[in-house]
Amino acid sequence: MRMSTKSRFAVQAMIDLALRERSGPVALAQIATRQGVSLSYLEQLFSRLRRAGLVESTRGPGGGYTLGRRPVDISAADIVNAVEDEVCEGGDEAQRMQLTRDLWAELDQVMLRHLATVPLQQLADEQRARGVPVESTTPRRAITAAPVVRPVRSTAPNSVFAFGQSFAARN
Repeated sequence: MRMSTKSRFAVQAMIDLALRERSGPVALAQIATRQGVSLSYLEQLFSRLRRAGLVESTRGPGGGYTLGRRPVDISAADIVNAVEDEVCEGGDEAQRMQLTRDLWAELDQVMLRHLATVPLQQLADEQRARGVPVESTTPRRAITAAPVVRPVRSTAPNSVFAFGQSFAARN
């Protein structure tokens, strides 16, 4: 496993989503703006998170992302594992790394064990305790309530005969 900025951005975005999903699906553009990350980069990360079952997407107007599981059931390790690539080892660098491979493998295991004990719910609760502002918006809906239909009132004649009579009355 290799920790990178991908992991950091993915965890930040998932905390953002956990804080705001009560209002309905959260648009990636909103997360990108709040987190200062490009939208295309977040789309790549959320594609991996969706394949791992950590988020679900809703398409169309009012769409966005929601958590695929309860925040208490998603660990930081789940998020990191979903977005990180496996390192392909080969060539000269692999030979140099052979000497410390066991050390790094052990460190990876320790780090993953620790991250597995940190639920997303805890991370979101810590952010709330720090006073991170969470806008309370009403859910965006793809379909609005039934439109109000008002009857059309017209003084125009409603038949050919009434039309003819209107001309006869003028003369």
